[in-house]
Amino acid sequence: MDPVRNPYAPGAGQRPPELAGRDRELAQFEVVLERIARGRPERSIVLTGLRGVGKTVLLNSFRSMALQRLWGTGKIEARPEQSIRRPVAAALHMAVRELAPRHRAPDQIEHFLGVLKSFASRDPRAPKGSFTPHLGIDAAPVRGRADSGDLEIDLTELFADAASVATDLGVGIALFIDEMQDVPPVDVSALCAATHELSQTAGPLIVVGAGLPHLPSVLSASKSYSERLFRYVPIDRLDRAGADQALLAPARREGADFTQEALDALYEAADGYPYFVQAYGKVTWDAAAASPVTAADVTVAGPQAEAELAVGFFGSRYDRATPAEREYMRAMAMLGDEPVPTAQVADELGRKPSSLSPSRDGLIKKGLIYSSERGLIAFTVPHFGKFLRAQPA
Repeated sequence: MDPVRNPYAPGAGQRPPELAGRDRELAQFEVVLERIARGRPERSIVLTGLRGVGKTVLLNSFRSMALQRLWGTGKIEARPEQSIRRPVAAALHMAVRELAPRHRAPDQIEHFLGVLKSFASRDPRAPKGSFTPHLGIDAAPVRGRADSGDLEIDLTELFADAASVATDLGVGIALFIDEMQDVPPVDVSALCAATHELSQTAGPLIVVGAGLPHLPSVLSASKSYSERLFRYVPIDRLDRAGADQALLAPARREGADFTQEALDALYEAADGYPYFVQAYGKVTWDAAAASPVTAADVTVAGPQAEAELAVGFFGSRYDRATPAEREYMRAMAMLGDEPVPTAQVADELGRKPSSLSPSRDGLIKKGLIYSSERGLIAFTVPHFGKFLRAQPA
């Protein structure tokens, strides 16, 4: 069929043409927005799941919902070893700029921007004497507020001042954090403390995070009360109805359709993972001569879809690993697709567990594996074990 009209869109964080199977999560966030706007207490939200299940897409959809309600929003993507001080400052700067034109007290906006400028420049980890840009903020820095150098104190004061700006407009501010598991441990503790303090005063500011399945344990390790501070929302593969909808709705808008046998074959190949659904859907559309798409078309397209995933989805991650880390992952793959004990990986390699710690820790830092619970590890990417088992030794 016409590739120009191909409706499917496999991509990192790219919204699919049909956001299927996420109605419950969208409805829950709608309630959160409404409750906070009415001054009612509500917990911040954390989305968790493997790569390719659509966490970033859902995070962006939440942000769009907040913007439609005239909230102030900002988004950051956490990176290992990088303080969140300046990224959070930039995100809140964007959020308040969205609110500023409607605010009746420009002096209060000016004051907040001055606090924000001081907060952004007060990074004790920056080299002494180094130049720190101020995010293009023209306001004069406000001394003595959110500039102590202690991130927990400063973030708490900054959140309180940002929430005050939103309160005057009867709306809220939402700070979105993608790859939240990569926030440095000290910063995670400060973020939890500031969010906790704000929740006690019902300030209209929430943190909406997204990360890998072990993110709840990262948060609880920093502050024990984080289990009650956030609402954890696991994001998994689509069920059969959702996967079919993701394929059928875009196709029918283009005047095309799928046979039931084609849908059966596509669900088996993609296993319900949203990224895979888009990847197989796109290649199958191009392979099909005419509508309706048949199971034979899926069979023809399958090898090409697998080849593209092997390069762009699996291979790009595999290439980031060192030879020792690749050896570790291959041993994991040989033990199956479920979380495996680290001791079994060592047995598979004929090594002592302690000698493999550098490889394991390196893979965790690169986001290729995670520790689902003490002593267990698993791949962050669905079907990664299957991909590794298919590679030549």
